[in-house]
Amino acid sequence: MANLKNSAIVKSKLAARELTLGSWITFGHPGIGEVMARAGFDWVAVDLEHSAITIKEMADLIRVIDLNGSSPLVRVYANDTVIIKRALDAGAHGVIVPMINSAKDAEQAVGAAYYPPRGFRGVGLARAQDYGVGFESYRDWASKSLIVVAQIEHIQAVENLESILAVDGIDGYILGPYDLSASLGIPGQFSHPDFLKALEKVRATTEKLKKSSGIHVVEPDTAQLKQRVAEGFTFIAYGVDFRFLDRSCRDGLTALKEKLL
Repeated sequence: MANLKNSAIVKSKLAARELTLGSWITFGHPGIGEVMARAGFDWVAVDLEHSAITIKEMADLIRVIDLNGSSPLVRVYANDTVIIKRALDAGAHGVIVPMINSAKDAEQAVGAAYYPPRGFRGVGLARAQDYGVGFESYRDWASKSLIVVAQIEHIQAVENLESILAVDGIDGYILGPYDLSASLGIPGQFSHPDFLKALEKVRATTEKLKKSSGIHVVEPDTAQLKQRVAEGFTFIAYGVDFRFLDRSCRDGLTALKEKLL
């Protein structure tokens, strides 16, 4: 059965706008999840949207992250009832839902995650429910500790952010900076005035509603991480498996070449 205590901690920190630090997985091997969970991240997100991870690999990653003391989340590939249900039934403590652009989108995501009467999630028995033995305890846990995070990655979402975050059941948001910049016609231009203006609007709305704010620091850069914390972000994804690997390889080789040549 899923270890559900960790999610209650993450959920309470989201509500209190306290810092949680997570990371991102795009490789389907369970060893990756084991290494990253044991590193001490509060949560680790399995990415189904921009990876080749299969449903079976997702389930294996959820299990190994959970059993190694971190809270497994899944960034689903769409705001889709079936994939949200399958991720949660496999034992994910919550979902990160992409392209939430309106309150209606947010309501759809929350409804897909929660059982009736709050939502419309279909009831099935899998790992999350201890294969049937623990359904009642899981149902009670889900009503209190399930995590739903909206991904804000389009200028339309920025304009509708207040109504999105007002939806009951949305615990917070995480920015998708690349897609947000692309929606402005300036892909990857994070210092562009239009992008900075959108960020400022997001920050102002977050402060007004006292909601937890999230962002993905894609490069494993501690200076950027400290900057994001100083800016008030509290739900932070730090790095991603392939960037950790790439940076470690390149930094090591560069240092070696500089020493030898």
